[in-house]
Amino acid sequence: MTSTKSIDSAINLNDPKYYFNRELSWLEFNRRVLAEALDKRTPLLERLKFMAIFSSNLDEFFMVRVAALKQQVTAGVTKLSADGRKPREQLEAIAEVLTPMIEQQHQHFEKVLKKELAKSGIHILNYVDLNQEQRTYINQFFEDYIFPVLTPLAVDPSHPFPYISNLSLNLAVVLKDPSIERELFARVKIPKVLSRFVTLPEELRQGHRGQPGVWTGIPIEQVVTHNLEYLFSGMNILESYAFRVTRNADLSVEEDEADDLLLAIEKELQKRRIGGSSVRLEIEASVPPDIRSTIIRELALEESDVYDIDGLLSLGNLMSFLALPLPELKDKPWNAVLPSRLSWLRDRENEESADGESFFSVIRNGDLLVHHPYHSFSSTVLRFVTEAAYDSDVLAIKMTLYRTSGDSPIIKALIAAAQNGKQVVVLVEIKARFDEENNIIWAKKLEKSGVHVVYGVTGLKTHTKITLVVRQEKEQIRRYVHIGTGNYNPKTAKIYTDLGLLSCREELGADLTDLFNFLTGYSRQKSYRKLLVAPVSLRDRMIEMINREAENCRQGKTGRIVAKMNSLVDQQVIQTLYQASQAGVEIDLIVRGICCLRPGLPKFSDNIRVISIIGRFLEHSRIFYFHNNGQEEIYIGSADWMTRNLSRRVEAVTPIDSPEIFGDLQEILGVMLADNRKAWELQSDGTFIQRKPKKDEEIRSTHDTFMEMTLQSAGIIPN
Repeated sequence: MTSTKSIDSAINLNDPKYYFNRELSWLEFNRRVLAEALDKRTPLLERLKFMAIFSSNLDEFFMVRVAALKQQVTAGVTKLSADGRKPREQLEAIAEVLTPMIEQQHQHFEKVLKKELAKSGIHILNYVDLNQEQRTYINQFFEDYIFPVLTPLAVDPSHPFPYISNLSLNLAVVLKDPSIERELFARVKIPKVLSRFVTLPEELRQGHRGQPGVWTGIPIEQVVTHNLEYLFSGMNILESYAFRVTRNADLSVEEDEADDLLLAIEKELQKRRIGGSSVRLEIEASVPPDIRSTIIRELALEESDVYDIDGLLSLGNLMSFLALPLPELKDKPWNAVLPSRLSWLRDRENEESADGESFFSVIRNGDLLVHHPYHSFSSTVLRFVTEAAYDSDVLAIKMTLYRTSGDSPIIKALIAAAQNGKQVVVLVEIKARFDEENNIIWAKKLEKSGVHVVYGVTGLKTHTKITLVVRQEKEQIRRYVHIGTGNYNPKTAKIYTDLGLLSCREELGADLTDLFNFLTGYSRQKSYRKLLVAPVSLRDRMIEMINREAENCRQGKTGRIVAKMNSLVDQQVIQTLYQASQAGVEIDLIVRGICCLRPGLPKFSDNIRVISIIGRFLEHSRIFYFHNNGQEEIYIGSADWMTRNLSRRVEAVTPIDSPEIFGDLQEILGVMLADNRKAWELQSDGTFIQRKPKKDEEIRSTHDTFMEMTLQSAGIIPN
């Protein structure tokens, strides 16, 4: 059959007009996070949570992405981004987009959220709002608990401008010595060891319409501001203004020149604690021009690096209010359940059921899919590792750790396994950004307990999420595997959506054996039986499968791709998707964060649709579906379609062979594509429009749907 679709060879796929800027796309993702804080349908304290997440996201964005662009500008880099911008132009665009977004955030907090919080008995007051009795308490609290911790630093010819640490909250204080005419300048740092908000005792709380207050307090910087005379005895305090600095916090390690990678990372962490160059200044909008210019000059910043804040700085601290005992202002609690095939574990303390069934026997009876946070991480993945640690028939456990919690039960299980005489090998990725220090601590503890610890492959970050358990069963050795999309972290497993495959398929076990030999030794495995492994085969195979769908369409057959990921950035993948769209392939992409692909362009990408799901859980799982002319294939794994994942990281993506699990994954994709509550549709101009239910249409919210489905499958009737 001749082709009915053809690609216009005159189209230049490298043309910048076909790509969104990576950094600006990320800002649009954070705009969707902010939208959750602005949405009245979101429970009140959850809105505060999204306010905090928006701010914390920006902190990391500046510490890493903006810092990298500023380094490029300093180095004279002129290379254009995919959308045709120089580093300087990207910085200018970031400031232009972000400034009104931050203004919107702070205006909404000050003018809307604080009022709604007050109606619910939560009063975030300013010092000027306090009555005399409350002021007396606050001032005494300052004298007893805050004053001894503070250290004022003078700025004059004998005292140079002090170093301002990363993300610290500070006061710029202007004062006058009565004995001289000249004004003086000092800096007071608000130590992070102190709580950001000072809480008033119950008897001094505010009420609303006769109702007692639940919480009343004020920001600590205002407590300090109104008690500065304690710090500067005998001086006249003229004014003070809060400010906050963000610094470059990315690590730079030349692995080829580092004889001991662990030591090299530790040295870089010391540099990070001291802090890199300044990249952002947040400052009270009312600060006078002379003080403002002094701080900008001393921090070696430009005017475009400054964000004037009309209200409270550092809204990331609002996360603390989630601890208030007000369930009616939060999402309904979710208690993860067991997959139906593990129901025998419920209410059992022993490791085996009465009929001898164990976790391993369940996996022998068929592959098991776990979907977190709907399925319990502790009762599935953690139990798998823990049972292996204590099972007398288990000979070896091999595992990769990218991020884990500070009190990780995974670590404890691995240590127990080593103490029980098993061969335990753990690859700890000590280059996992912002988790380097935590990972170094656990790496050392594992080594002291007899665990073989390795730190990955030179030049590559090990991002794959895999576990291999080797077990002696009668006359044979059997290998059990876990291949996941998320980290082995029980805490984040409660708020991140991730998938994991538990299997004892021989080919997967053999593949993981080869992959661990690559990670721990000198093996340079070039092919795998089932797994798609980056940087070996994953990119080429994904490109091949996209092209296969396009070729099927050219031959008059059906072409269909559905892919879910965190980010889509890689230019080769995007160009291949464009070509597939032009060939007639119907493509649905579920991309939580960055998407550099421009959908919906007539005769170019009009067969591509992109949605983003933002809600109570962070979408983190990766799923890839290909129709393949009816011979459907579906994969899950750790890799996004980003250049770093496909070319500079060790990743593992596994095909799904179980028809039942295949159907489950199709259902997961279907639920998300049908979402009309939390889904945002990417437009061809780069904006996102949130879907809304049509008249008389049932609300379909992804996370609510999955919670209901999970309860029903476990035989639990939802409330």
